[in-house]
Parts: sequence; structure tokens; C-alpha cells
Amino acid sequence: MNEVYLDYNASAPLDPRVAEAMMPVLAHCVGNASSAHRFGRRQAALVGTARQQVAALVDASSSGVVFCAGATEANNLALIGLAEEASPERNRIVISAVEHASVAESARWLHVQGRAKLDVVGVTRGGYLDLDELESYLGTDVAVVSVMAANSETGVLNPIADVADLAHGVGALFHCDATQMVGRLPLSMTELDVDLLAFSSHKICGLAGVGALVGTRHALGRLQPVIHGGGHERGLRSGSLNVAGIAGFGAAASLALQESAQESVRVEAFRNRLVEGLRAGLVGVYENGDAARRLPNTANLRFAGVDAEALVSNIDPVAVSTGSACSSGTVEPSRVLLAMGLSQDEAFESVRFSLGRFTTAGEVELAIAQTVEAVERIRDLTGGIG
Repeated sequence: MNEVYLDYNASAPLDPRVAEAMMPVLAHCVGNASSAHRFGRRQAALVGTARQQVAALVDASSSGVVFCAGATEANNLALIGLAEEASPERNRIVISAVEHASVAESARWLHVQGRAKLDVVGVTRGGYLDLDELESYLGTDVAVVSVMAANSETGVLNPIADVADLAHGVGALFHCDATQMVGRLPLSMTELDVDLLAFSSHKICGLAGVGALVGTRHALGRLQPVIHGGGHERGLRSGSLNVAGIAGFGAAASLALQESAQESVRVEAFRNRLVEGLRAGLVGVYENGDAARRLPNTANLRFAGVDAEALVSNIDPVAVSTGSACSSGTVEPSRVLLAMGLSQDEAFESVRFSLGRFTTAGEVELAIAQTVEAVERIRDLTGGIG
């Protein structure tokens, strides 16, 4: 039986064209991109091209691209780097209740260390930020507002243009983790007035371990480095650059810019077919989050009476994921779904399907059949709804 990968929000498969772009660098290029000799200059030229490609994907200046090891590092650099220069009069961080752990934990760490005050804004039942609540937290002591563009578990989109307006209205910077949205829907830093934007290569069919923090000149000028050393990447991210990975990131960004509009339409049709097929074959299937404002590739579904972990284990060779996180051997319900108002039991019944570039119609049909069969089997065994 063919394997079916429907976990693109965790990591997308490497596009063969990206691998092809990386191979000459891996096979023939040598030298440090910071070196002044011809080998270093060749490496630096490859990085420069990738910088332009990554910037173009989000409508930014190439001089504002700071390459990192991924969005997690980029988010840490944004929040901790800003806290390093924050004044006592402006040291409050405001985040949403459904941020990625790299934002949520960085902000909490700063708060616990006494280096920043922290407010956490709730979300609606639909999963998007409550703008009225956000506005109630904003004042002249806010240094940065950090709200993701799209949630990784539900695919729900946040009103980031409105968030930017509110943040700038009190003189705060706006940082956005756009890891899930970049390459799936158009995103212009210029039009949305985003100060700092983080995303990763492996979510757009590039290599894992490479990402970027893209910022305006003003915002980057406010940052202090989190990693110290030789002063690479405008002095903000020391360490010799992963030239092959960065070249691949650039190629992935270029492909996403060229193809994402058409790809999103195709993937959205597959996502809709998946949801329709599951609802037609089963009772007790519910979508988590506002279906009218979400990524085209994502469906977070609750199967009433079915433990999500059991379902994930029983639909092999179809790969999907739950919103649960394992910590110290204990499985916890998704904090994203809890923040949206679901009960613990409902959160434990929820599964994320995320499709992408290489998903086929046949794979969608197989996923529907495998899921329906597994849900019915689990309900029979547990006495769940029929």
C-alpha cells in the first residue's frame, strides 16, 4: 500500500528541484561565505542570490533578511533580541494564546526572568485573535506585539493587518511568525506593515534547519544578538552560514513565489474533498476553527468518541498528526484547542490533516477510506457513537 503524507504543517517534503539547486553547492563549492578570497566570494554570491529570493517571497528588502537555523531561532531573536534593548518604561510583550512554543516560551522566559512584562490575548471560538481584547492590553509600555499569521494546528488566519495597526498605534513593534502562511497564501510585509517576520525553509519544500527573520531597517536596528561570535548576518546571528541550505531556501522561495497561487487552488480543492468525504462516510465529524478564514491546505477535525492518538496509529500508511504535545511522558491536550473553548475530551478527539504540493487525488481518496475504516473500528471497540 502506498504511503500518504498529510502532515505538511509539520514539515513539507523536499522538492527535487530544490535538491537539484543545492547539489552543485554540496558537491563543488568550498569556502566560508565570510572569507575574502575567491572561494568565499563564490559562497557569498550564492547567499546573496538566496537573500533576494527569500525577500521577494514576502515583498521585503533583501538587506532585511537575517538567515537563521529556522523560525524557532528567528522568533527567539525577535523577542529576546528586543528585550535586550527595552527600557523599563517600554518592556511589555503581548502575544496571543495560540502562538507557537518558540514565541510563547521565549516570552514566558523573559517574564520569569523579570526582563519583560507579559500579556496573553485570547482567541475567539473560531480560533483567531480577539482584537477587542488585544486593544484593551495596549499602552505606551508595550515594546512588541507578537501574533502569528496562521495557526499550525487549525490553519486559522489572524487579522494581522489590524494587529499591526493597533501595535503601531501605541508605538510598539509588530512581530509575526508567518511560518505556516508563507508560500501558501500571498504575504506582503510592506502592505501589512509588519516589522519582523519569521519563517522556515522546510515548510515551503526546502531543507530543514534553515530559516529567516526578515525585518525593516528600524526594527532590525532595535535588536541585540542572541548568539554571539563573529558578527555574521548584520551582527545579529553569528556563525558560519549553511550555504547549501540557504541556496535551497532561496530556490524554494522562488518556486513558492511562482507556483503558490495555482498550488493553493489545487490543494484547497483536495482539502475540501477530504472533509466532504469524511463527513459523508461518518457521523460526528466536526471542524475546529473558522472554516471561512483558514489556510487552503489545513483541516483540523474532531471525530466524536474517538481518541485522536488511537486514530493516528490506526490509519497507517496515512500520516497525520494530533495537536497534543508529549512532555515527560505525559500527553497533554492541545493548548490551542483549549484556548478556543474546546473541552479536554474534545481536544483529545481532534486530528490535523495538512496537505501540500505533492498530494494527489488518489492519496486523498485513500486517506478518506482509511480514516473512515479506522474511526468505525475504534468506535466499535470503545462503544463510541455509531
